[in-house]
Amino acid sequence: MLVESVLAKKGHDVLTISPDATVYEAVVLMAKNNVGCVLVMSKDQIAGIFTERDYARKIILRGKGSKETLVSEVMTTQVYVVDKGKALDECMALMTANRVRHLPVVEGNKLVGIISIGDTVKSIIDEKEREIEHMIDFIHGGAIHPENDGRQK
Repeated sequence: MLVESVLAKKGHDVLTISPDATVYEAVVLMAKNNVGCVLVMSKDQIAGIFTERDYARKIILRGKGSKETLVSEVMTTQVYVVDKGKALDECMALMTANRVRHLPVVEGNKLVGIISIGDTVKSIIDEKEREIEHMIDFIHGGAIHPENDGRQK
């Protein structure tokens, strides 16, 4: 299963914010949309990602004010991206190895979506359930009969 199949189901919308926005604005945007991150864009380029983890560790724990701090001061700048043709199991390995929960999806240099670890796990589980159903159908529909020497005809 590929990243593009996940985007086909969930859509291509990506919440973005400017590096010059305040952390407060980013958190409000995330809360309104019930998401855990926003992509930080500067002139159509990915400048970083701001996540709930960034807020907890770089604002709250450091005693900073969210209305005075710019997103650019606390965003994660090392952003892992994947091509829409990437396999989901490779995405899961990338997320796990780098301890990230979101991967922006690109086609060439153009941002075309974002996937989360939740999207990835759900899609893989759905695919495995379909495979199991097909195997059960095959077993029930293709039972081995002694009169044909154990081979299907």
